[in-house]
Amino acid sequence: MTAQIEPFKTMFVSALAHKLRSAGRSVIHMEFGQPSTGAPAAAIAEAHRVLDADPMGYWESQPLKARICQHYAEWYGVTVQPAQIVLTCGASPALVLALSMSFAPGARVAMARPGYVAYRNNLRALHMDPVEVQCGEAERFQLSAAALAAIEPAPDGVIIASPANPTGTIIPREELAAIAKVCRERGITIISDEIYHGIAYGKETPSILEVEPNALVVNSFSKYFSMAGWRLGWLVVPESGIDAGRARMSNLFLTPPSLAQHAGLIAMDCTAELEAYLATYAANREMLLAALPELGLARIAPPDGAFYVYADIAEFTDDSMQFCMQLLEDTGVATAPGIDFDPVNGHRFMRISFAVSTELVADAIARMKPWFAARNRGSRS
Repeated sequence: MTAQIEPFKTMFVSALAHKLRSAGRSVIHMEFGQPSTGAPAAAIAEAHRVLDADPMGYWESQPLKARICQHYAEWYGVTVQPAQIVLTCGASPALVLALSMSFAPGARVAMARPGYVAYRNNLRALHMDPVEVQCGEAERFQLSAAALAAIEPAPDGVIIASPANPTGTIIPREELAAIAKVCRERGITIISDEIYHGIAYGKETPSILEVEPNALVVNSFSKYFSMAGWRLGWLVVPESGIDAGRARMSNLFLTPPSLAQHAGLIAMDCTAELEAYLATYAANREMLLAALPELGLARIAPPDGAFYVYADIAEFTDDSMQFCMQLLEDTGVATAPGIDFDPVNGHRFMRISFAVSTELVADAIARMKPWFAARNRGSRS
């Protein structure tokens, strides 16, 4: 039987946002987690050069694989071999590869709730069972070693994300090591989503590979490197998984775009430009954190990293989908309903992405202030 999965409901918000824009409305897109900055200038220049000089085709860039290995050595002090890097068409195929090479249909895979909608839906599409662990304020919206140790029977695997989507919370190094220890003792395979690495605000962001070399790591050029539309990512597999990872990539997806691989190699050395993007996100974060209490949104997840604020809107509504659609209709500010990330409690949360320009964040706040002020807090209309 074909697996039934829920749609990514934020897509409906985005569709309305584009419809309003087509009708001449001014819309601020804060519904998706994609940088508005575009690829670094040198990466774009390299793409122009390659278009004129290289006919391109199915290709895996060995220089890019080597550069990614250098990245792990420089950022985390860990050694990864080029053969362990599987280049993918973004992080989404990397997640599919990691799940399909690690687990059989029927496998039970733990994940935090709230968590990225595609974890749950990919597991179901692959006929696996998501084991969602409710993580609230007390747990900083993150899985803990204690929570993993308490799951009976032990799950086959776990997906962790740090910084996380939708909350931006980071798992501290000592907790990450404790999670790795529990997983070794209980035979749990770890898949670590690290696509927001590089985007953190004063907090250390260790890789799972620092404490568990046999974990699988999903990463992407979409976030820190600001190349979402280029569809380029990678999966780090343990040495024992090299053949399985390559077999699945070559059969399911072939190779990522050649042009993106050329540009991605250059982007990895555009540090000054990328750090300037990070400074913009940091300024946007501070602006939102200062403004949200004035809107009545004082209860938020700690945005340690990534570029999201996950806010409790229970005083205003018990229908986050309708709430976000109405906010968009009335103000032109597009946001994401919490129901995507938490099917149980997400009806009282919303996610706001601040990966846009600082000017647009200021504009969004100015639009939202009177809208929130006009609503009856506590009535949950």
